Amino acid sequence: MARNLDIVFAALADPTRRRILSMLLEDDMAVTDVAEPFDMSLAAISKHLVILANAGLISQDKRGRVKWCRLEPDALRAASVWMQGFGQFEPVNLDAFERFLIDQRIAPEPG
Repeated sequence: MARNLDIVFAALADPTRRRILSMLLEDDMAVTDVAEPFDMSLAAISKHLVILANAGLISQDKRGRVKWCRLEPDALRAASVWMQGFGQFEPVNLDAFERFLIDQRIAPEPG
């Protein structure tokens, strides 16, 4: 379990990947649509998507010629349980976390 948590937290450490997760809260998206708002190559976005998929945070499937991304709703459950084990943290409310991701998507980028 520790290895899986390392992978999840490493994936969440990057602001681009957190922004991608917040975009996927609304609906499944084609990879090209995920890449659209970012000022980076499709190859760079694809690398971020691979990291998210390897962490189990998203899944990808091919529909025709288009690769689609989908948020995995229970992906953060193990991380939430782990944090709750310390007792010094409030239980992680996944609905509140979802609202946080939505707020992050709406908030302007720093800089």
